[in-house]
Amino acid sequence: GDAMEAVIAAVYLDAGFGAARDLVRRLWADRISAVEDDARDAKTALQEWAQARGMTPPRYEQRARTGPDHAPVFTIAAVLDDGQSAQAQAGSKRQAEQAAAKALLDRLDGAS
Repeated sequence: GDAMEAVIAAVYLDAGFGAARDLVRRLWADRISAVEDDARDAKTALQEWAQARGMTPPRYEQRARTGPDHAPVFTIAAVLDDGQSAQAQAGSKRQAEQAAAKALLDRLDGAS
């Protein structure tokens, strides 16, 4: 906790941001990777959840696209056969689909 914070701060003050970032990545690369994998795999996890219950894979519907062309915001809904759905917004369709899948998984986990 506090000791690691002090070490990282000392590296930052002595060698700069790049060195501190490299230290954090070196020490916690496996944990950072696991978090990134969880975020990336929400669509896969939702598909597996649906298939395990005899459902077809979820579909992803674009509900809206707002914002200027250089900074769009997509609203995407993840929808299951039984009508359960969740939607999310992000700056790309792919990110919005992942976020919608995660939101629906979180809701499903809360219901079970």
